Amino acid sequence: MSLPMKRYIPFMTAEPVISVLRLSGMIAAGGRGINDAMLAPSIERAFVKGNPVAVALAINSPGGSPVQSSLIAARIRRLSEEKEIPVVAFVEDVAASGGYWLACAADEIYADESSILGSIGVISAGFGFQELIGRYGIERRVHTAGNSKSFLDPFKPEQAEDVARLRALQDQIHDSFKAHVSARRGNRLPDDQDLFTGEVWVGSGAVDVGLADGIGHLKPMMQARYGEKAVFKVHGPRRSFMQRLGAGALSKVSAEIEERALYARFGL
Repeated sequence: MSLPMKRYIPFMTAEPVISVLRLSGMIAAGGRGINDAMLAPSIERAFVKGNPVAVALAINSPGGSPVQSSLIAARIRRLSEEKEIPVVAFVEDVAASGGYWLACAADEIYADESSILGSIGVISAGFGFQELIGRYGIERRVHTAGNSKSFLDPFKPEQAEDVARLRALQDQIHDSFKAHVSARRGNRLPDDQDLFTGEVWVGSGAVDVGLADGIGHLKPMMQARYGEKAVFKVHGPRRSFMQRLGAGALSKVSAEIEERALYARFGL
């Protein structure tokens, strides 16, 4: 359709549309944080609504579930390739662990000078309460069918074989994470440095080791590419009626505490 014709159709625009997809917070299944089920409609709209020329990811996440990170990233890549629309990620405070997994769904990654990137590793944390319940005369009773059913029970002493099994599971997830980063970042990563130790880098340090492509912010960089008149359309999850009323407040507080702890790992 020619530009003169567009002038006579009020709901059409000649300016390029850039979809902005916000990926912010802890990554977790269910109602907490962000997850694939929650984001799926927003991701779909971002690649379709307004016939966008590009999708920009605004990322601010300390990580979380590796499965949800993988599902979200895979959905973004699938739509990017299907629609032939480039994806550019912009890191705000942090893109660490699962947050960096999401960033690697983009074709390019940019960050602020103070952004934290990396933490390409797997972590599992818990507590041991066996001495506490023993002090109060509490007896733990667990009955299982299958020797491996009771695994890392916090009310029993830690078993070496349980730790070995956990480590084996973590190694498998870590291998998937490393493969994803290597496939997406390719020859931008140095051959002489191990980036998969769980270490993090800040701003230009992340650029130096190939985890980011440069320092830059979303709006000015996208305007530099697509013009000052580019239209930005922000997409994100829509809250349900009950969420807007504040239902599930206790669950929300618990999720916020967990999310706060994740951010605190990076001094945020």
